[in-house]
Amino acid sequence: MTDTPRTPARARGPRGPRALASLGAALRTPARAAEPLFARAPKAWQRHLPYLVTAVFVITLVPVTIAVLSNDYAAAGGWAGALGVAQTVPLLLAVTRPLAAWLMILLADTVGAVVLVHAEQVARHAWPWTPMVIVGYLLLMACLGLREPIRTLIGVWLATGAVGVVLGFFKPAGVIDTVALLFVLSGVVLALTGALRGLGEAQRRIAEQEVISEAERARRTLLEERARIARELHDVVAHHMSVITVQADSAPYRLPGMSAPVQEEFATIAASARESLGEMRRLLTVLRGDGGDGPGGERAPQPGLSRLQQLVETTVRAGQPVELSLAAGAAGAAPPAVDLSAYRIVQEALANVVRHAPGAPTRVSVTVDEDEILVLVVNGPAREAVVELESSGTGHGLVGMRERVRLTGGTLDTGPLPDGGFRVAARLPLVPPDGTARMNEEPS
Repeated sequence: MTDTPRTPARARGPRGPRALASLGAALRTPARAAEPLFARAPKAWQRHLPYLVTAVFVITLVPVTIAVLSNDYAAAGGWAGALGVAQTVPLLLAVTRPLAAWLMILLADTVGAVVLVHAEQVARHAWPWTPMVIVGYLLLMACLGLREPIRTLIGVWLATGAVGVVLGFFKPAGVIDTVALLFVLSGVVLALTGALRGLGEAQRRIAEQEVISEAERARRTLLEERARIARELHDVVAHHMSVITVQADSAPYRLPGMSAPVQEEFATIAASARESLGEMRRLLTVLRGDGGDGPGGERAPQPGLSRLQQLVETTVRAGQPVELSLAAGAAGAAPPAVDLSAYRIVQEALANVVRHAPGAPTRVSVTVDEDEILVLVVNGPAREAVVELESSGTGHGLVGMRERVRLTGGTLDTGPLPDGGFRVAARLPLVPPDGTARMNEEPS
């Protein structure tokens, strides 16, 4: 229902400004080598626009050039027709091969200037570049500026000026010299289109770097969350390994009369458990390479569902209205890893609510059935405009939830609600699959 009023609003908006903005985006999307102009434009009409423009110019300039050369300059009919075609038709090549088109047109324009030296009515007319030549040449410069590198554009501009200077030595009497005019106008067009192309290249490189940076941030966040989960699980697993070690070491004293092979078996179990604990501590040292947790953090007990009430009370004191519904017996029904994951999911969900929807009413529900725990956190719409919810998947909150759910073999469902709120629903099995294998999997 929220999309209904927005669609007509877009339909009523002015199409002209949108089309100009779209065309500007196409101009800032330069074509690469061996690609037509606007080949990377997002819309089909933008990709066909260069062909249409050059075709219109050619269709217009061919008859006009022939007529002007024949009537105003009194050039021979054959020369007028040949020059009209040679000076304009190569513009069609400017869309895909602008440099080759420039060479052909510059040669045709130079030949045309030489031919007009002997025209009967060249006096009081533009020379060596006729008005039609100037119009076609500027279109060609625009195509070159949008396609070629700066070094090539400078060479084209200097070559244009050099040809004009050489032709100046053969200038007929009484003509209007257009060498400087074309030299200045072509330089301006090359500078503008070259700058536009450079801007497009810079924006493309920035966009590529942003994509790379976003991927790196996502991967770094994922690794940080996995390291955090591994540090927390160390305490859970270490507790059980310590119990195994103590029981195996004390078995000969608690159960007198054991045979020597049985005592050796218990001693082997205790040694293996101690070795495993040592390996875990060495691995944890690598994960805690920054040393930021400190000794106090290592000894702190890991929270679970039994501390949800305390977490909710802390959040309420911070000004966030939260209601908690905790099923009876839920605190002791889950194994340690699932118990810790459920608590962290609620903690991270509440942190997101405080950040993105402060003051919104929030409900936390934890229920238990025969084989799974359902954790549900639902908040209403924010009372005022706040920071947009995570959408890129690189935020610590959602990444942490996903990794904890993957670890326990459960499922996670997150998303906005029709009224503007947000929902986090996690199903955690009470008998999770092998967590180590899931920790080693790459995210899909």
